[in-house]
Amino acid sequence: MEKMNTAIGSKIRGLREMKNISIEDMAQQSGLNAQYLNAIENEGQVPTIGELIKIVRVLGVRVGTILDDFSNDGPVISRAADWKENPVLRGKQNSSSQMSYYSLSSQKQDRHMETYIVNLHMSGEKQLSSHEGEEFMYVLEGEILVRYGKEVYHLSEGDTIYYDSIVPHLVLPRTEAGAKLLAVVYIPV
Repeated sequence: MEKMNTAIGSKIRGLREMKNISIEDMAQQSGLNAQYLNAIENEGQVPTIGELIKIVRVLGVRVGTILDDFSNDGPVISRAADWKENPVLRGKQNSSSQMSYYSLSSQKQDRHMETYIVNLHMSGEKQLSSHEGEEFMYVLEGEILVRYGKEVYHLSEGDTIYYDSIVPHLVLPRTEAGAKLLAVVYIPV
């Protein structure tokens, strides 16, 4: 897991340096803190999907460029055994990580959607995020609370939500047991 977290940071740093973008410029253009960007690049901190979208927009690449190890222009099958063993984890192990997510489409070349199984866990204070694109979530297990702009929605197993992700939003589990979601994120090119 730590190796994957480090690989994500290395790819971001390599692309940033190749494009001659300073960490300060990256921070200003992405709206993220320079110290946090440094932690991503050098300490294995993994950004949320929303933060990653802001980073790749500055770099001028797709999200898949950072997350992918393979390229396939045909159909891609994601077997449960494969994605359960290859998570992209938010935060470091042994921290109060709020979610872990597993890519279901990392092998698909030139895709416009990112697909994930997301496990949400209770933890400390959360902040709303926003980024370009749209999101669709299907609650597989548990219950979630979605703050979307000024509205709050409660969803249970089997419920779905589809929204414009430019509106500030936050997804939380409603219980300590957490929740599992299928998430599809569309990012315009």
